[in-house]
Amino acid sequence: MCRLLCVRAKSAFDMRAHLDTFAAIARDSKEYQGHGWGCAWLQAGKWHIYRNIEPIWEDRAAPQERTTMMLAHARSAFRNEGISVENNMPFGDGEYMFAFNGELSGVRIKEHGRIGAEKVFNYIKRFDKGDMLRALRRALGIIERRSRYVRAMNIIIASTRQAWVATQYNEDPDYFQLHRHRSDDVQILCSEAYPGGHDWTPVPNGTIEPF
Repeated sequence: MCRLLCVRAKSAFDMRAHLDTFAAIARDSKEYQGHGWGCAWLQAGKWHIYRNIEPIWEDRAAPQERTTMMLAHARSAFRNEGISVENNMPFGDGEYMFAFNGELSGVRIKEHGRIGAEKVFNYIKRFDKGDMLRALRRALGIIERRSRYVRAMNIIIASTRQAWVATQYNEDPDYFQLHRHRSDDVQILCSEAYPGGHDWTPVPNGTIEPF
């Protein structure tokens, strides 16, 4: 399945440094993460999106902007299906950005979307009445009950002011558990801890909280 990264900071940071590390994590993953990638970042209070069908570690045109919030996703397409740049995350609607990593089987919800992850995003938004944390808890609870099996369901949603994380998995914690770094200036959430240089804490299974 896919790899996720979210970085939030009080002051602007260089995206490239984080994307280079994320590219190495995706390249060296035990599952292939080369079905394209994408990232979204804030500039002047607005979201900007970049997507490429190339593997992130082969992309020489990746953004080199400075920002205070970034969300990135490297894709491992389920059953090698739907491999097109339009299916690369993050997905966005102008207000929220969304990235997903996981695998659901036998999901019984009715929602529009090109792929399963987009359907999950749109389903969560049904419940958003100004409180995204509550929307996540309600929507993901229903999705879990209406799924035959949840191998994993890791989600990051970001607005221009806040981000939220939800993580659940029923197997392979070494692969699906998210990891978080916090300091006075920056917070980093990633599928894997950066190699060296930071203190990282595993995110407990079942977490749904602001980030």
